[in-house]
Amino acid sequence: MSLFTSGFWDFYIAVISLVSIVACGVFLKAQSVRAPREAGKGVGTSGHTWDEDLTEYNNPLPRWWAWLFYLTIAFALGYLVLYPGLGSYSGTLGWSQLKQLEDETRAADARFGPLYEKFAARDIAALAKSPEARAIGQKLFLNYCAQCHASDGGGSRGFPSLTDNDWLWGGTPEAIKTSIAEGRTGVMPPMGTAAGGDEGARDIAHYVLSLSGRTHDSLRAFNGKQKFQAACAACHGAEGKGNPQLGAPNLTDEIWLHGMGESAIVAQITKGSTSRMPAHKDIVSPAKLHLLAAYVYGLSRPDAAR
Repeated sequence: MSLFTSGFWDFYIAVISLVSIVACGVFLKAQSVRAPREAGKGVGTSGHTWDEDLTEYNNPLPRWWAWLFYLTIAFALGYLVLYPGLGSYSGTLGWSQLKQLEDETRAADARFGPLYEKFAARDIAALAKSPEARAIGQKLFLNYCAQCHASDGGGSRGFPSLTDNDWLWGGTPEAIKTSIAEGRTGVMPPMGTAAGGDEGARDIAHYVLSLSGRTHDSLRAFNGKQKFQAACAACHGAEGKGNPQLGAPNLTDEIWLHGMGESAIVAQITKGSTSRMPAHKDIVSPAKLHLLAAYVYGLSRPDAAR
């Protein structure tokens, strides 16, 4: 990996960029030189002829067009002096995308900060009932959360829905706020060996299907119960109702994060999975976090929101 992060590539990019610009200027100059005319003859030709009598004259490029091209070359060189574009050289103006983002964020916080702060001291459950707070929270949700959880909070496969009352890490206002601020990492380790191989995984899968009343093979479910207790109960509980302290889902309801059915459950048991909710405390102010938590809390409580 160090090969791709060495200072050589900065030098390489700078040289390629400058050589390309200078080469454009040299080529343009070469194409702007008028060929000497022989005495008594007109403009020479390039020697190319089409349709028997269509001949290409060997004239230089128009002066106005050439000067426009020279201006673009001068602009490119001036740009590379002022702005980053030559490897690690940052430019005389010191501009960067990150600096611009930070400046715009500070300006936005100064302008809109008081609007968020007026809600910061209010209870999250009470804010979930405030139309004004929910309208602001929705905009924050669309900006920070909708990419994974969908614009309506309905989620998708691998990304939990926030509109029901099934919470991996707890659905209290405090738990939701902690999830947004600190992030969460849920790990389902591959349990192929502990489950007894593929056949054992299928037995456990049918036992899990039986927990939620799904169609299942009763013999396999019977065989899978003991295997479940040995391999799965430590996280999901003896009754399969989950553990919010570990982010272990409830297996007795109708909600399936990674797909439902024997094949999906067997894949989870044998291959495992890792789900990560990134922490937002470093990119979202505490006041915004408070409003986000209130909005998410209200998504699963439509009566409270109304």
